[in-house]
Amino acid sequence: MEAEPAPELKTARELLLRAHRVCVLTGAGMSAESGIPTFRDAQTGLWARFNPMQLASPEGFRANPSLVWDWYASRREAMRAVQPNAGHLALARFAHEHPGRLSIVTQNVDDLHQRAGSVDVIRLHGDIMQNSWLDPCPRDPACDTDRATPTRPPRCADCGNPVRPGVVWFGEMLPVAALSAAEQLAQSCDLMLVVGTSGAVYPAAGLAHLARRSGAQVLIVNPEPSEIDDQAHLLLRGTAARLLPLLFNPN
Repeated sequence: MEAEPAPELKTARELLLRAHRVCVLTGAGMSAESGIPTFRDAQTGLWARFNPMQLASPEGFRANPSLVWDWYASRREAMRAVQPNAGHLALARFAHEHPGRLSIVTQNVDDLHQRAGSVDVIRLHGDIMQNSWLDPCPRDPACDTDRATPTRPPRCADCGNPVRPGVVWFGEMLPVAALSAAEQLAQSCDLMLVVGTSGAVYPAAGLAHLARRSGAQVLIVNPEPSEIDDQAHLLLRGTAARLLPLLFNPN
């Protein structure tokens, strides 16, 4: 006979059942379960001796573009080698079976949500698999980064503008459209589910505050305490890969 779920999980299922609009905010902990190290954990071996500002800022890139390009190349290779975990799959399955009820906002720059089958994922910190120009391209339409020179980093064959990873670096603003869409979801949802984030990085962490102020129930799934636990109506201590399948697909 199947064991009764823990009281907190049972309450979480009831919150989900009642919610017409669910906004899920995912952080680095969710990707870490698939084998993608967090930003600072990725600084191992050769990379451990570098300051994060050297590897993830416009200034660091301009100072040593080949160094930064090589680091991101190693991160991309590591990300391609892993697969979505049970948490990613549970979210994608629920969204497919309940169209229009669940939206995902992620702080992660990998494509694990998409590979699991989730669509229209809002990416607050960009996409590591995509490239962009370091400086705005003066042409209209802009030059294609795929046609850049095969150097480290690639450069525009006409003006020499270097290619950079399509992620948000230290000191840069989040994409306006992505942040605006995420804030709208936080304001309009009935349930805000925060998964695998420390709650230390703003403005992403502020979405939980916004959702609660707007009347949503806030549920946090994390194995360790986070800096926004005080915003939660309910806390589930555990990992995304273990708890999300139990929450979204209990049968």
